[in-house]
Amino acid sequence: MAMRTVRISLAALVTAASMVTAIGLAAPSAGAAAPDVPDRGHVPTRAAVDAAVAGGVPGVLAQAHDARGTWHGNGGVADLSTRRPPLPGDRFRVGSISKTFIATVLLQLEAEGRLSLSDTVEEWLPGVVRGHGHDGRRISLRQLLNHTSGVYDYTEDPGLHLQGKQYLAHRYDTWRPEQLVALAMRHAPNFAPGTSWGYTTTEYVLAAMVVERATGHDYAAEAERRIFRPLGLHATTLPGTRSRLPAPSGRMYTTFADDPRHEVHDITEFNPSWGWSAGEVISSTADLDRFLAALMRGRLLPRAQLEEMTTTVPSPDFGDGQDDGLGIFRAELPCGKVVWGHTGFLPGSQSMAYTTRDGRHRLVANFNTDWAGDGDAAGYLLLAEFCGTVPPSSTAAASVVVP
Repeated sequence: MAMRTVRISLAALVTAASMVTAIGLAAPSAGAAAPDVPDRGHVPTRAAVDAAVAGGVPGVLAQAHDARGTWHGNGGVADLSTRRPPLPGDRFRVGSISKTFIATVLLQLEAEGRLSLSDTVEEWLPGVVRGHGHDGRRISLRQLLNHTSGVYDYTEDPGLHLQGKQYLAHRYDTWRPEQLVALAMRHAPNFAPGTSWGYTTTEYVLAAMVVERATGHDYAAEAERRIFRPLGLHATTLPGTRSRLPAPSGRMYTTFADDPRHEVHDITEFNPSWGWSAGEVISSTADLDRFLAALMRGRLLPRAQLEEMTTTVPSPDFGDGQDDGLGIFRAELPCGKVVWGHTGFLPGSQSMAYTTRDGRHRLVANFNTDWAGDGDAAGYLLLAEFCGTVPPSSTAAASVVVP
């Protein structure tokens, strides 16, 4: 259950997409649409939402924006007990989309001359990245942001208790960032800095620690001052150790690989401190959409820093035309369209936020379960919105029976 970004298998979807086109599959029934953009558009996206629910996802919440305006769609239920549908104003845990916020703050500090991305981790956090071959003197801040540092991912350490049903007994544990980094230092690096690529949560914990050292303030205060308040992201919060989601919100559901009964657990409430800056943000589809638009249109970063953010390196572990920038991924879709964004994966939640480079066409979505990634539900939704690909009706999130 380690926190990770969802590997949208675009290549695997190409064959399915071509088969759908060939047989002329009709779209399933529409999800809820907002009055500002009635049923005249987003038919494939609504079909992808319905297909995800048909495949076992309890509930899906989506928002898209294009030249026609803003569209809201939903499917399934936000709460298996009350059966209420997901609502546009619902808050949810965005997981690793949090990394885009932290990268933005660090780039703002660079623009202000308070640090350089060429600085080493050691310069800002003396002695923190040491042990079993780790050496902060050889790792730059840029390498933290584009996942080329080689630092071990602490979420893989068994001491965090993220794997399997044991998580239930530890879901309210509190972790400090220094403890999280120390877990990573128990292990050897994945590779020498700058020699390869590997997605690692530890890097963004270190990035936020640098923000705090450079500003003298909590990283949360900096994110609120620099991003949340200026953009009016009133539904976006950093909970710290608080375990509950603010209202309005639905519930979050998970299963555990070591449970032969595949029991569905409500995992909505947990202490997110184990993810800290790399995954604790709570937000809404509208707030994430506003953030994406502002970021790509240069409201948050000067041109030079935005160019740095969108300068990519290959991310071979993800493949399928996806490259890694600084806190943001570039994906070339099978239809040729290029989108930028991030995904987020937490116990009970999978989220995605993507936009074209000009910020004019955007998609944000949340699935209230972490098994959605098992059937490429997010990938089909992405292709539906940006390529107009209607998903096969048999799209399955997982072989999970939802009550």
